[in-house]
Amino acid sequence: MGLETKPLHTQLCDILEIEHPVISAGMGFVARAELAAAVSEAGGLGVIGGAGLTPKRLREEIRKTRQLTDRPFGVDLLLPLQGRERTGRIDPGRLAGLEGEFAVDANGELVRPEDLMEVVMEETPPVFASGLGDPGPWVSELHAGGTVVMSLVGTVRAALRVAHAGVDVIVAQGTEAGGHTGRVSTMALVPAIVDAVTPRPVVAAGGISDGRGLAAALCLGACGVWMGTRFVATQEACGHPRYKEAILAAGEDATVVTRSYSGKPMRVIRNAWTDQWEDRSPEILPFPDQFRHSAPIYASARRDGDTEVGSMPCGQGAHAITELLPAGEVVRQVVTEAARCWASAVRQAQPEQEAGPNGSR
Repeated sequence: MGLETKPLHTQLCDILEIEHPVISAGMGFVARAELAAAVSEAGGLGVIGGAGLTPKRLREEIRKTRQLTDRPFGVDLLLPLQGRERTGRIDPGRLAGLEGEFAVDANGELVRPEDLMEVVMEETPPVFASGLGDPGPWVSELHAGGTVVMSLVGTVRAALRVAHAGVDVIVAQGTEAGGHTGRVSTMALVPAIVDAVTPRPVVAAGGISDGRGLAAALCLGACGVWMGTRFVATQEACGHPRYKEAILAAGEDATVVTRSYSGKPMRVIRNAWTDQWEDRSPEILPFPDQFRHSAPIYASARRDGDTEVGSMPCGQGAHAITELLPAGEVVRQVVTEAARCWASAVRQAQPEQEAGPNGSR
């Protein structure tokens, strides 16, 4: 790619010590050691999805990733998922076969974020990302251990809050993203957050599935991309084949934002479950009570292939995902296409030279 690759080496690459400004999202139940290591080995940053894991299982995934790659990787947690205090319990009998998958102890009580953060701080991964919530209380200790801290936000207000808390990189996630998401579109959100927190680096997320999205993100002022759905449809992702096939078949209008799985807005592929709850919104419990209610089927699509009821997080950029590929190949294709798009945009932006008297230039 020669000179065309120069715009793709950004501030993010220097901060994270990676080759390409591409990060695979820390998706719960899907982003395990194999996926994180494959993305990191290809020059991006692979991120383990720690939400839903017990502390023991999280530690195992971190150590397994280190065995698979010597390159930087990250760990993602949804800090408010369990709340700062224990907020109740899930009947262990309703979680048969899900041991280690719902961050619950032997009594069905939800594991506190402190329990999971303790593992992160002991294992000192190169990068920590808070998929939800404010990592502020842990930033100083994470920095002391040499960990770079990232935080996903959906508003300028949240971006300013985590910037004040000292996070190193802010991920601006637009509503097009799969999973828990906000209300502002990526195109509007990214430049707004870039303007608000400059010179702090911003990464774009939400509906980005290919190199065109990376090139666009750079034009908006971001220094890289955080991609989820595209990496679900890879060979290394820990997801049932039917879930991956549903993504490959999804168009740009195949998703719906629903609170029926967790109590928080969540973009998923429409199915019988979401249709059933469409007219029952008053019955949806607040977070995390709805999550406890739906726990037995929450991950059934990703784990068992029950796509009729299980949640299938998916972004609106799925229309561009048509092939199941190795994760490393996805990274390579994204940066190659982005470099081409960038070079093409530069050529089109160059003013034409004035014509000579005979039309020559």
